[in-house]
Amino acid sequence: MPLNMLIVGAGVCGPAIAMLLQRSNPRHNITIVERSSTLRSTGQQIDLKNQAPHILRKMGLLDEIKALCVNETGLEVVDSAGKQIAYFGAAASGERRIGLTSEHEIMRGDMVQALYDASIKQNAELKVGPGQEINYIFGKTITSLDQSAQGVDVTFSDGREHLYDLVIGADGQYSRTRRLAFGQEISDASFKSLGVHAAYFSIPRIDGEGTLARGHLAPGRKMIYTRTSDRPVTGALLFTMQETPRLKASYKESVENQRKAFVEVFKDMDWQTDRLISGLKNSDDFYANELGQIKMDRLSTGRVVLLGDSGYCPSPFTGLGTNLCLVGAYVLAGELARQGNDVKGALKTYEEKMWPFIYECQQFSSRTMEFLFPSSRLGIWAMHNLIWAMSKVAGLFPQPQKRDNHDERLPEYPELKLPI
Repeated sequence: MPLNMLIVGAGVCGPAIAMLLQRSNPRHNITIVERSSTLRSTGQQIDLKNQAPHILRKMGLLDEIKALCVNETGLEVVDSAGKQIAYFGAAASGERRIGLTSEHEIMRGDMVQALYDASIKQNAELKVGPGQEINYIFGKTITSLDQSAQGVDVTFSDGREHLYDLVIGADGQYSRTRRLAFGQEISDASFKSLGVHAAYFSIPRIDGEGTLARGHLAPGRKMIYTRTSDRPVTGALLFTMQETPRLKASYKESVENQRKAFVEVFKDMDWQTDRLISGLKNSDDFYANELGQIKMDRLSTGRVVLLGDSGYCPSPFTGLGTNLCLVGAYVLAGELARQGNDVKGALKTYEEKMWPFIYECQQFSSRTMEFLFPSSRLGIWAMHNLIWAMSKVAGLFPQPQKRDNHDERLPEYPELKLPI
C-alpha cells in the first residue's frame, strides 16, 4: 500500500530518501517541507566516503556527483610564517588516513542541488498522478505533531493541518522534529558538546593558494583552515576551544553579535590575521555553531523517525556526517519497502541496522579534541613535531591500496528497485 509521508528538511537527507522511497513505490505521496524559502546553497566541503559512494552508485548518481567534486589535492600544515610543517595527500574514499582531504570532496550546496534536481527529474519520470508524487514546500516548517492510531497530525507554520502515515525528521543537528516528537528535555540532552566552537565563511582567493587545504594551530586552543580547491573563493574555517561567556551566548543573538564574539576570540591569531578577521566581519555566508554529537537512545517514537544529523550527528570533525545520512536514508527506505504496511516494524529494524554504523562513526570525544588543540606555543611546537613525524612515516611507508569493501556491509534491498 502506498504511504503518505512528510519529510522535514531539504538538505542532503531529504531529497535522497524521497528518491529511494518513490523508486520503491511510485504510488507513495511524499512531501518535503523546508523552512528556508529556497534550497540552502551555502556550506563548506563535505566528504563522500565509506558507504556514501556506493549508495550514490546504486542510485545511478555517482558519476554526476563526482563531476561536481572540487579539486583538493591534500592538506599542508603551516606555521605562523606560512612555512610548511607537514603534508598529507588525499585519502581514497574507502580508506581512513590522517589528513583533511578525501578522494571525493564536494561543496554542500552543489550536493544538495544535484540531489534536488535528480529528485525533480525522477518525479517527472515516475509520477503516477496528483497525490502520488514528490512535492516540495519551501518557506514553511512544522509547529506541532499529534500522534494517534490514524497517523501523525501535523500543523504547519501557516496554520494548515494534515495527517500523515509517517513523518521523517531530516532537519539537522538542531532538529525541530526531534524536539516536537521526543520533547524538549530529551532533545536538549541528546546534544553532547565537544567543547569546540566553529565559524565558517568565504574570503577572496589570493594568488598562490593552489589546490591544497592549509591548516594552522594558533595559541589559545585555536585551529584555522583555508580550503580553496579549484574554486574562485576560499573557504575559511575557524575552530576554538577557548569558550567565553560572550561566545556561548552569541548563538542566541544576531549574526552580527556572533561575528563580534568570534572576532574577539581570534583577533590575536598569528596567521593571515587581517585577511581572516576581514572575512569574519564582512562575508555574506558567515555561519557559526558549537560542535557536538547527537546521541539518542532511540530513533523513532510512534510514526515519527529521525534521519541523519537530527538523530545521530557524528560532528564535522569525523567527516562522516554525509555518509551516515545516506546510509540512514538507504536503510530506512529499504526497510519501509520490505515491510510494507508494517511501518512500526520497519522503524524498529531501521534502528537495529543503523546502530553499528552510528557507533562506528561517533568514535570521537571531547578528550580527543583537547589533544588536538594545544594551548601554548610549547604545546604547538610539540604537536608540529608529532605531525611532521606522522607525515614522514606516511610518506616512507604508504598504506597499500586496500579493496574498498564498505558496500558489503550494506544490506541488500531489491525492493528499492535501484538502477544498479
